[in-house]
Amino acid sequence: MRTILITGPGGCGRTTVAAATALRAAGEGSDTLVLSADRTDTLGAALGTATGPAPARIAPHLTAWRPDAAERFRDDLTAFQSRAANVLDLLGASRLDAEEVTPLPGAEELSFLRALRDAALSERYDLLVVDLPPTPQALALLALPEELRRYLRRLLPPERQAARALRPVLGRLAGVPMPAEWLYETAARWDLELAAVEAVVADRATSVRLVAEPGPAGADAVRAATLALALRGLRTETLVANRMLPENASDTWLAGLVAQQRKALADWQESYDVHPVAHLGRDPRGHDDLAALAVPAVNPAPTPVEWPVTDRIAEDGVLVWTVPLPGAIRDELDLVRRGDEIVITAGRFRRIVSLPSALRRCTVAGAALREHELRIRFAPDPGLWPRGK
Repeated sequence: MRTILITGPGGCGRTTVAAATALRAAGEGSDTLVLSADRTDTLGAALGTATGPAPARIAPHLTAWRPDAAERFRDDLTAFQSRAANVLDLLGASRLDAEEVTPLPGAEELSFLRALRDAALSERYDLLVVDLPPTPQALALLALPEELRRYLRRLLPPERQAARALRPVLGRLAGVPMPAEWLYETAARWDLELAAVEAVVADRATSVRLVAEPGPAGADAVRAATLALALRGLRTETLVANRMLPENASDTWLAGLVAQQRKALADWQESYDVHPVAHLGRDPRGHDDLAALAVPAVNPAPTPVEWPVTDRIAEDGVLVWTVPLPGAIRDELDLVRRGDEIVITAGRFRRIVSLPSALRRCTVAGAALREHELRIRFAPDPGLWPRGK
């Protein structure tokens, strides 16, 4: 399955572009699912058909889905109480009824990630179009699976499960499953679910369609979003310059905006694959308006992001790890090696990345930012990488 993630600054029209993208792909014969993270039905408003907590076919080859976070949270809590029934009874805990449960902070994000996983694993669709929240929230959402898995591995490392051999004996004596065993089983299940979501985001067939209105504010948002997405290993496949005004605008005020838009568009075209989308003079509503936007077709074979390791030991005595970081500024970059991980900070964005196996036997010998790429040099550690091997 091909997955397109669509995001942009708040109010830029990303939901409309997501709906138009899905509608165009469906019209070309691809079985398409458009998935929305919005609490309100902005997707349904754009499509002209209400969407809800169950996937619904709204046009030939087109299905829309807007998951209900509250319902999923209630289902998860009910399942949790059932699995932990013996432990809860032992503690004298009172059960919660589904009707009194409201989602906790973070539940909405986790619910949407599970929906994303379920949609991506479905064999019913050729294309998944994901209408993400505005860029800051979208970036946090996309980082969540990797970060949570890292926390789980640090807090509950499998190799440190206490008293593994004694737990069955203690369990028989107490008559209930031991909490430690249940805790590790729960952590393993969470890790598996988060890994499935992480695999969707990291898949080579996943790319980003970034939406922004051309102008100073849009330019700043695009640069920051492109850098943050690149740090997560995601490529901005297309930059949709949304709501472009006609060049023949006669009104003096509009003429100024047109000039501003054209300048921003020219700047973007130097660095991005830009697709202008015209302003219809109204909020697009229904299939005819969405078709009139003429969004770009879906690329069936996107170019994946690569972080290659180049062997330059013979020439320079180092291995070079190349990390594409378009929009990065040298003075805002920072690197910290921590064991088998490296912490990369670019501006206000940070990611902790596991080193490729070959680089774990090396020490960091330097780094440089050249041609929008961070090139980190690693020198083989003689104690871990003897000569001749």
